[in-house]
Amino acid sequence: MVVDVVRVEGLTKRFKDVLAVDGVSFVVREGEVYGLLGPNGAGKTTTIHILTTLLRPTSGSAYVAGYDVVRERDKVRREVGIVFQDPSLDDQLTAYDNMYIHGRLYGIRGDVLRRKILELLDFVGLKEFSNKQVKYFSGGMRRRLEIARSLLHEPHVLFLDEPTIGLDPQTRVKIWDYIMRIKKENNITVILTTHYMDEAEELCDRIAIMDRGRVVAEGTADELKSLIGNELTSSPP
Repeated sequence: MVVDVVRVEGLTKRFKDVLAVDGVSFVVREGEVYGLLGPNGAGKTTTIHILTTLLRPTSGSAYVAGYDVVRERDKVRREVGIVFQDPSLDDQLTAYDNMYIHGRLYGIRGDVLRRKILELLDFVGLKEFSNKQVKYFSGGMRRRLEIARSLLHEPHVLFLDEPTIGLDPQTRVKIWDYIMRIKKENNITVILTTHYMDEAEELCDRIAIMDRGRVVAEGTADELKSLIGNELTSSPP
């Protein structure tokens, strides 16, 4: 039976005179990679922030893993992992210590925590750099560490906000590979935002195109290309 892991209905967010999210509705099924595709300012990140309880909606409803994002915020936070668009690592700490602090915040301790950290650092190819300060990491290494950290507490849903922005083409492909492995090996539902059509097409089972706070089209990449043409949005050079 297909289970709806995320359900969004009429979601709206207003910042004074700016309507950032305007009546958005969509459903994300268990085990799929779902993409929010659109230009900067389309409302993608604001939508993610609402679904991860960082913002309260002005109106509408949203449920993540069966929990209301307004009334059951603590339960939602236990079920989600987040990789933010902006860096959120402590540059002065090692990769291991960044992971360790995150794990302790989620109540993971002792040998279990140490094992999980080393397994995930190995998963993203950073085990040999576990004792290196993050300030010496490249952009791609930082993003891989953030992905590893987001998986530490075994979330039900993983949110990736522009996971490859600012990365070179070779590193982008590596991040794509990690995302597909997460889906296959960890059975986690993934919601990602991107303004690159090639990224959405490569990774996503279904895509919602957002523009000016609204979902203007939804479907598989093939369905969307048939509907509105191949040039949905720009890709990096």
